[in-house]
Amino acid sequence: MNFSEVFKLSSLLCKFSPDGKYLASCVQYRLVVRDVNTLQILQLYTCLDQIQHIEWSADSLFILCAMYKRGLVQVWSLEQPEWHCKIDEGSAGLVASCWSPDGRHILNTTEFHLRITVWSLCTKSVSYIKYPKACLQGITFTRDGRYMALAERRDCKDYVSIFVCSDWQLLRHFDTDTQDLTGIEWAPNGCVLAVWDTCLEVRILNHVTWKMITEFGHPATINDPKIVVYKEAEKSPQLGLGCLSFPPPRAGAGPLPSSESKYEIASVPVSLQTLKPVTDRANPKIGIGMLAFSPDSYFLATRNDNIPNAVWVWDIQKLRLFAVLEQLSPVRTFQWDPQQPRLAICTGGSRLYLWSPAGCMSVQVPGEGDFAVLSLCWHLSGDSMALLSKDHFCLCFLETEAVVGTACRQLGGHT
Repeated sequence: MNFSEVFKLSSLLCKFSPDGKYLASCVQYRLVVRDVNTLQILQLYTCLDQIQHIEWSADSLFILCAMYKRGLVQVWSLEQPEWHCKIDEGSAGLVASCWSPDGRHILNTTEFHLRITVWSLCTKSVSYIKYPKACLQGITFTRDGRYMALAERRDCKDYVSIFVCSDWQLLRHFDTDTQDLTGIEWAPNGCVLAVWDTCLEVRILNHVTWKMITEFGHPATINDPKIVVYKEAEKSPQLGLGCLSFPPPRAGAGPLPSSESKYEIASVPVSLQTLKPVTDRANPKIGIGMLAFSPDSYFLATRNDNIPNAVWVWDIQKLRLFAVLEQLSPVRTFQWDPQQPRLAICTGGSRLYLWSPAGCMSVQVPGEGDFAVLSLCWHLSGDSMALLSKDHFCLCFLETEAVVGTACRQLGGHT
């Protein structure tokens, strides 16, 4: 596993282009576009204020930069660097901005979610959509880009409206019979729309009958001996761990500076660290706050917010818990390799964690100073990923699957 040099970064804004050729990052009010293979700067754009959000168009030809505090969006072209577009929402304000699937329309959500403004880059026309609901995932497009579903809130009730993306005309409008709609999502074939209230539990549904197949519980104690529980452990350097040892973490990155990290397979029963939710405050840490399917749909990774240090990996074919990883610090995020069932995890420390069916490994991120990994994103090839800290980012280049699998088995892997 190799690492690139460290580059400056602001607000964790770093994204690969959809075609995998470019890497965009932000430093204050500057947008930097690099070649993925050489990491050489291809374009450097200067925005009118500090950038708060970036997003590539689906064809990787344009990139938008949103400056929410100023109510501004600037759009840049990779093919024509001299071309640019500025969208000013004025007194209406701006809280969200995204591309339509065709990469030629921008949807801006105004302050207080009063409306969505649809701007056309080709005709400069403007369309308005009222009553968007403030929720985690209130807009979703079909894969072919023909239709958009929008979550709405009016008269204290939840609704969904379906729009035709070619002219933004309303096609269908219906209520959802939900108490407090949290998100919506189209099925891959575009024939079914899923709507959900809250994600307190994880349930698996049959996609034909939409009946519940099973429900995955997240108990604080693991008793089943068939479930592999990996516990991150600290070991002192003088213990002579050989290939199991890692360089000590940097100061402020979590555990003691003299410690080293590895995974150990725990014997059941295993009691996981729990966090008692503060129920008398808004948005208590409870329930399933993060979940993701592997690209081959064989595995599902979840995080229970009141057991914040654990990642649960479920075998979807057998509908059972496959493995649990308990970290020394709360899990910030995880993301699957786009090409194979390999999960990358970060906890806000100076280490990167990888899980595959072969096992687990913990890797120290090299470099001078403190590099606390706060987020990460895979390249579409699965050969590399960007690791993001508060003020910097670097690329991590992974070896072949065989080499990584060998390393995982050396680090307490299970086959």
